[in-house]
Amino acid sequence: MVESRRIACFLATSGHSGVDRLAKNLLPGMAEAGYQVDLLKIHNHGPELNHPLPENLRVVEFKAKHVYPALPELIRYLKQYRPEVLLSDKDRVNRTALLANALSGNRARVAVRSGTTVSTNLASRSRFDRFVQRNSMRYLYRHADTILVPSQGAADDFADYIGVERARIEVVPSPIITPNFYQRLNQPLDHPWFKPGEPRVILGVGELCRRKDFTTLIRAFAQLKDRYDCRLMIVGEGRARERLEAEVKKLGLEQRVSLPGYVDSPYPYMKASALFVLSSLWEGLGAVLVEALAAGTPVASTRCPSGPEELLGDLPGEPLAPPGDPAALADAMARQLDNPLPRERLQTAAAPYTLEKSVTSYLKAIGLPEAQ
Repeated sequence: MVESRRIACFLATSGHSGVDRLAKNLLPGMAEAGYQVDLLKIHNHGPELNHPLPENLRVVEFKAKHVYPALPELIRYLKQYRPEVLLSDKDRVNRTALLANALSGNRARVAVRSGTTVSTNLASRSRFDRFVQRNSMRYLYRHADTILVPSQGAADDFADYIGVERARIEVVPSPIITPNFYQRLNQPLDHPWFKPGEPRVILGVGELCRRKDFTTLIRAFAQLKDRYDCRLMIVGEGRARERLEAEVKKLGLEQRVSLPGYVDSPYPYMKASALFVLSSLWEGLGAVLVEALAAGTPVASTRCPSGPEELLGDLPGEPLAPPGDPAALADAMARQLDNPLPRERLQTAAAPYTLEKSVTSYLKAIGLPEAQ
C-alpha cells in the first residue's frame, strides 16, 4: 500500500457509457497499484463497479441527485479527506470538481478528462450554449493541473478550440483490454444469427444516438445487401431507436437488420461477426474499435475526429471512410469483407490499450508513482 495517498474520482454517468466502462476498469486498477481510491458518485447514477471491491476501493454516494447540487457534499468530502488527486470526467462534472477544489481550500491536484473531440461535440449545440460552454471551459480548465484525453487528435483539438496550452494536455490510453477480456470474449453466444450455416453478420455497437450515426451504417448496409449474403446487427439502446427502426422499415430491411438493445457483454458478438463497423460522426478514441481489434475481427470505420485514424491508419486495405457518407462506408466495408486482415495483425493494433499500460499512464499523468 502507498501510505495515505488517496485518489478521489468524482463521476456521474448514465450507467452504460464509455465513462462507466473506463471507471469499472481504471479504478480497481489504481487500487491494485496500492492507492486508496474513492469513487464519489451522484445518487442513483453510475458508474456501478464490479464486486467484490478491493479493500482500498470504496464508493461514496452523495445524496444529491444531480451534479451541480452535489457541490456542497463534494466540498465537505475534500475538506475531510484531503485527497492527493481529484480526478473527474465529462464537462459538467469537471467544472464542479474544479469549483469544489477551489472553494474547499484543498490543494489536491485536479485532473479533468475529456473523452470526446470537443469542437465537434459542441458544434451540435445552439450558438448560445456553445458560447457559454466554450468560454466557461476556457476560464475553469486553466485551473486544472492536468487535462486528460484519449487520443492525439482529441488533444490537438482541445488545445486549439479551448485555448489551453498543448503541454498541459496528456494523452493517456484507455483501460480497454482487461485480464478478463478474453474470458468474456470466449463466452458462449446463443443467438440464432450466429449458428453454423447462417449468413455473415456485420456488427455495430454503441448508444443509439446522433453521434454514433447508425443511420449511415444502415444505409451503407443497404448498398451491400445484394452483393453479400449478410445481416446487420446494431447492439445498444438510446433515444434514436424509433428513427433507426423507421429507416430500416423504409429500406425494406426488416429481415436483414436487428436492433436487439443493450447487452451486458458485446464481446462474443464481436468475435463471431465477420465485420465490425464504427459509423460515428465524432469520438474521443473509439473504444469499441479497440475491443473489436482485440477480438481479431476485421473493422471498418469513419475517419471521424478523433481516434479511428490513429487506430487504423497504418492498417492496409483502406478501412476508413469519410463520416456521414453511406456510399464510401459501404466501399470500406466491402474491402474488409473481401480481404479480411489476419487476426494477429488486428490484435497487434489493440496492444497499447491494456489495463496495465493504462493504469501506469494514468498514474504518471496525474503525478503519482507506480506502486512499489
